[in-house]
Amino acid sequence: MDTIEAPSAPSIDRSTSAYGIPAEAHLLEQVIVHTPGQEMELVSPDNRADLLFDDILFVGHAREEHTLMCSVFEKIVGRPDTVLQINDLLLEAFEADEDARHSFVEQLCRSLPEQNLGAVEDELKRFSPDDLREFALTGQSELPIRAEPVPNLMFTRDLAAVVHDHIVLGHAATVARTRESIIINVILNHHPQFAPHSDKVIELPPGVTFEGGDLLVASPDTVLIGHSERTSLGAVMAIAHELFERTPVEHVLAVDLPKRRATMHLDTVFTFASPTEVIVFPPLLETHGFGYAVHFTAAEETGRFVTDMRRNLRDVLDELLDRDLTYIPCGGTERLHQEREQWTDGANVFAAAPGAILGYERNGRTFDRLDEHGYRVVSAESFLSYFESGTFDPSQEKVAIQLAGTELSRGRGGPRCMTLPIARHTSPTGAQ
Repeated sequence: MDTIEAPSAPSIDRSTSAYGIPAEAHLLEQVIVHTPGQEMELVSPDNRADLLFDDILFVGHAREEHTLMCSVFEKIVGRPDTVLQINDLLLEAFEADEDARHSFVEQLCRSLPEQNLGAVEDELKRFSPDDLREFALTGQSELPIRAEPVPNLMFTRDLAAVVHDHIVLGHAATVARTRESIIINVILNHHPQFAPHSDKVIELPPGVTFEGGDLLVASPDTVLIGHSERTSLGAVMAIAHELFERTPVEHVLAVDLPKRRATMHLDTVFTFASPTEVIVFPPLLETHGFGYAVHFTAAEETGRFVTDMRRNLRDVLDELLDRDLTYIPCGGTERLHQEREQWTDGANVFAAAPGAILGYERNGRTFDRLDEHGYRVVSAESFLSYFESGTFDPSQEKVAIQLAGTELSRGRGGPRCMTLPIARHTSPTGAQ
């Protein structure tokens, strides 16, 4: 790889919003993550299933792998404030605003009445910012109560989804993740970076469920939302209504998914590697597969939709997008390998720039296919070593970066699952 000194990436003008995602795979500007911490140490053989984990992670190695991933983001983007940690944001929100601490406690007591936290509500409100942050993440305190940790917080993608200059707050589909929804709510409404833009937060009505892994911004006017195990049709309709009213989005596609763990979100079977390339689990595109879509457009009368059923996602994308898409099969051409690598997040890559993606090394047949499509395949360590004293220019070549992910992959989520981008550049390459 040639080292090319690229000009500094221009900043998006976010004077009226903290958010800006015009489309998937544009050059990243800022992303929210959560490096696994003490909360992950509290997952045990007895509680792992209730906490939605299939296995127990070696937390030290998981932290190293996650930190390496964040270093790759920082190198590609070239900004010191590229990566924002939930852990830091929550503490800063608690420190900046007493109302943030009170709001967190009140939402917690109201949302989880079965845990009887109301009995210690006043004591929780008197916690210091640091003590309340620890309780929020681990459930541990000196009070005579028992609360579970939130190890799924590492999958920040599910907390929310940014579309243009708005952010849609998630509604956790499981009790194990309810506290995560409260954490991101408090950050977006009380943290100094985000509080001035609270008018850009879209909150969904009670009774629906939505997780951010189900939403992809295919183009500035087209959004895909998975109707999945975790996102209800009511949520799809509510999001479509808000996007039609508040953003340039003109088309919302509700993509049907099997309601099972292996396909819990749309991004487990379909992710953008570049504006014109998609890594896909092939059954999603088959005529008799599971990927039929309901196409929503806004009616002339405010608050109403026009809907039509589409049998095949590929066909409707060809119709709506102003570009042809190349579909790269997760796992290659054989169904057994496709299923194996989809299970280990082969289709769940994260594009830090157009054609600069991260995925798990273990999905070798997917990387073989990327190589055939002109990607240079390289380990995360080699990538960082090569560009240690230089600047990576994503416009010069396509690169597929392999993250070992030996421990992270055991959590059943890939690099896209572990990232909540809040801003990308208006053009794919960041050029002005």
